[in-house]
Parts: sequence; structure tokens; C-alpha cells
Amino acid sequence: MTPQNEPAPLSDGSAALAQAKAAFLLTMRARGIQDVNVLRALETVPREIFVPHRYQDLARRHLALPLRCGQTLPEPWLSARMIEALSLSNRHRVLEIGAGSGYATALIARIAQHVVSFERFQSLAIEAGARLLRLGVDRASVTWGDGLAIAAEAGPFDRVIVQGALNEPPQSLLAVLATDGVMVMARPDRFEPRRQHVVRVARHGSGGLDVTPICACRLQAILAGASHAL
Repeated sequence: MTPQNEPAPLSDGSAALAQAKAAFLLTMRARGIQDVNVLRALETVPREIFVPHRYQDLARRHLALPLRCGQTLPEPWLSARMIEALSLSNRHRVLEIGAGSGYATALIARIAQHVVSFERFQSLAIEAGARLLRLGVDRASVTWGDGLAIAAEAGPFDRVIVQGALNEPPQSLLAVLATDGVMVMARPDRFEPRRQHVVRVARHGSGGLDVTPICACRLQAILAGASHAL
């Protein structure tokens, strides 16, 4: 019998999962993720729920994984770095363009006040919403639609994150970005278009924008319009 004040021993499966989670977080720290709230979100949101079943054994690996509709779930470090660049707090209302599997949506919802996410592929939007419901994430919503055509009256949003690459911050998203708001997105390198960088676009009090490079990346282009076939 286990002594009253000692935890019950972990089963082999539980021990392996705990070890994988610990190694996952240690790698995140080693690669520069420092925000405590982001690290807590990474610890509590199981990535394996958000990947296709045949790739679940790779969920804690630092790999980008394929999704339906020709889309890709970015490697977890890149998702974490983009979220960290938002400088989130529990007061922030967040707009996400490109829900994908819903993994980043769930991470953000662990920190922010609320997340409104748009996904242009209907099947992905439905599946992402179901995963969030399964996890009991009640501070996020996923909508099938064109996030680049969001109405100005839907704002303001304190933070905007674009899960893909655009040439420049679109006016439709700048129109819903709050004063002193922050947008994180990827864009091609000005000198080498085949390369991409995540950038942090911060609006300051006078209305101007400060653009800060964050890290190199490789993300798919964000396309306008909603897909009616998938």
C-alpha cells in the first residue's frame, strides 16, 4: 500500500508521457521561450490532440506536421515564439487569422481574455472548434470565413496574430487593431523574397507603426476568401 503522504507511482505510460512533456518544455526554454504564461500554456495544452492521428507520436517533437486541406501545423517553437511576441495578458482581446488545427488558438486562450479565430477552410474550422470544446476552452471561438475581410466594427482587438505570410500588414487588419495594439505576422525578406521573417508590428500613440523582426520562419501564404470546396 502506498504511504498516505506519498504520491502513487506512475504507470509506464504515464511516466513516459511526463518525461516527454518535461523534455518538450526544456527544449522550449533552451530555444529561448521565456514568457512564463506561454510556457504554462505549452504545458497544459496537449499538442497531440491537434495533430492527425497518424502523427500523434510526433506531437511532442519539434516538427511542422501536415494537416488536411494542404495546410501545415507549424513547429511548436515557432507557434510559441509568435505568441510570445504578442506580449499577452488576461486583459487582451485577440484576433487570429488562420486557426488551422486550433493548437495556437488554445495556447492563446490560456492567456488572453478571449480569442476570435477565422479559418478559411470549413472542415478545419469545424474540427478546430470541436477540439477546443473537447478541452473545455471557453475563451475562444472559431469561425469559418475570410479573416482578411473582417468588418471594422468587429474590432478593436488588442492583439492580432496572422498564422501565415503576407507581403504587408493589410489595411483590413490594421483597421481593427486597437491604439497601442500589436500584430504578429510573417512576411518575405525585403532583400531575399524566398526567405521569411516573423515581425512584430506595434501601433504607438500617434498612430504610426513600429516593425520589429522576431525570427526567421517558413509559413504558408495567407490567402483571401473562404474555401467553399473544403
